[in-house]
Amino acid sequence: MFNFAAMSQEKKYKHIIFDLDRTLWDFEASANEVFQEIYSKHKLADQGFPSVDIFVAAYKKHNEYMWSLYREGKIMKEIMSVKRWFLTLEEFGIENGDLAAKIAEDYIYMSPRRVKLFPYTHEILDYLQPKYELHLLTNGFEEVQQVKLDSAGLRKYFKHMITSERSGYKKPNPRSFKFALETIGATKEECIMIGDDLGVDIMGARGIGMDQIYVNYEAHPHELKNITFEVNSLKQIEEIL
Repeated sequence: MFNFAAMSQEKKYKHIIFDLDRTLWDFEASANEVFQEIYSKHKLADQGFPSVDIFVAAYKKHNEYMWSLYREGKIMKEIMSVKRWFLTLEEFGIENGDLAAKIAEDYIYMSPRRVKLFPYTHEILDYLQPKYELHLLTNGFEEVQQVKLDSAGLRKYFKHMITSERSGYKKPNPRSFKFALETIGATKEECIMIGDDLGVDIMGARGIGMDQIYVNYEAHPHELKNITFEVNSLKQIEEIL
């Protein structure tokens, strides 16, 4: 739901900070192509996975758990990157560390090269760039996100890309946002955060007093109050900025 009431605040921003995955980059659409390629390449049907959908469902469960540990600083990315696949294989009786490592390598290489952007991504960035400085704040892996920028032709829009690896902190940790402000050279009042994740992007920005635009593509109902703005498409951002 678009929050017209918040527009009366007449905020003046100088910097716009975007999340990347699931905000600009359609992570699920891209990943689905990669999952199918991996499933076929490694002949997972012959090793106990009845379908690619079952393979993906198992992976997503373990990946979500591994990412929660990674965000909390309880596991290194190199371990997390392979272990999520190892646990997926293990669930179906395949205890093969070498195969898990090969799949992890394929996934890291393929995923940033299967370009899928949400509708109006380039158009909204073209619209915003002459008016504001644009930046990215992402928890994604540094090398993967760098490839995504080049693959999708997005690098030209952003002055800074600040990853959790670079800052040492992951959203929604306040230090992640404060590091971004220091890197940009701006105050929280001069910035607005645009992201798809209520807990990570919106609550993280709100936690340091930064305004936010929640991109709620599927119009999922929620009970979070006092979001500065909420939109259901990137196109609607033109009505705010």
